[in-house]
Amino acid sequence: MIGTAGEKNIKNEFGYIRQALVHLLLVGFACLTLLPLAWLLFSSFKTTTEFHLNKLGLPVHWTTINYPMAWRIGNFTVLFVNSLFYTSVTLGGVIVLSLAASFAFAKIKSRATPFLHGSFVIGLMLTIQSLMVPLFLLAHWVGLYDTRLGVLIPYIGLGLPLGIYLCTEFIRGIPDALVESARIDGASYLGIFTTIIVPMARPVATTLAILSFAGVWNEFMLINILVSRESLKSLPVGMMRFSGALASDYGKQFAALVIGVFPTIVFYLFFHKKITQGVFAGAVKG
Repeated sequence: MIGTAGEKNIKNEFGYIRQALVHLLLVGFACLTLLPLAWLLFSSFKTTTEFHLNKLGLPVHWTTINYPMAWRIGNFTVLFVNSLFYTSVTLGGVIVLSLAASFAFAKIKSRATPFLHGSFVIGLMLTIQSLMVPLFLLAHWVGLYDTRLGVLIPYIGLGLPLGIYLCTEFIRGIPDALVESARIDGASYLGIFTTIIVPMARPVATTLAILSFAGVWNEFMLINILVSRESLKSLPVGMMRFSGALASDYGKQFAALVIGVFPTIVFYLFFHKKITQGVFAGAVKG
C-alpha cells in the first residue's frame, strides 16, 4: 500500500512538471509571436532619427504623424476599400460554391463524383507561382485584364480546392437519413441544401472563412499582375511603396505595416471563439 501511494505521488509530481513545461512552452511561443508585433507597433510611433538611435527601446517622444503621412502616401483610402471588397466577395463566393459542390459530392451519388471531386482537390497541390503566367495570358485573352472580375475569379477559384475538401468531409458526416427523409417529403435538392445543409455546415463555413481571410487580404502577387490601374489595386500593393524610395523612412514604413496588419488582428480578436469551435467541429465531423 505504501509503495502504491508513493508511485501515485511520483506520477502526480511528474504530471505537474509536465503540465508546467507545457504551459512554459506555450507562454514562450506566445511571447515569440507577440513581441515582434509589439515592437512593430511601438516603432511606428518613432521618428526615423529616433529609430536609428534606439531600435529596440520604447519611443522617447511619441509621434502620430507617421500614420496620416503613410495613409496619404500609400493612397490607402482607395486600396483599403478595394481590399475589403475583394476579401468579402471572395469569402462569400468560396463558401457558397464550396458548400454547394460539396453537398453534391457527398450526398448525390454519381459515377462522375470521384473524378470531379478529385479534379478540385488536386488544386491543393498547385501554387500561385505556377499559375501566374497562365492566368496573366488568359486574362488578356478573354478581356478580363485590369478588371475587378479578372481578380475575383482567380481568387475564388484558388480558394475552392481547400473549401471543397473541408466541406465535403464535413457534409459526409451529416446523416444520409436527413436527406432521404426530406426527399421523401418532396423537398428538392436546392431546398435540402438551403434548409438542412447550410445551417448544419456553419462550423466548417466559419473555419473556411477564417482560413481564407488572411490569404486573400494579404495577397500581393496576383493582384499586382492582373491589374495595372491604381484604382483597382489592394492594400499590400500600397504597402510595397514603402520598400522603394521610402525604405529608409522607417517611421512611415512601420505605420504602413501596422495599417495593413491591423484588420487581420481585429478579425482574429472578434472571431477567436469561432475559430476554436469551427476547428474542433470540423475535426470531429471530418
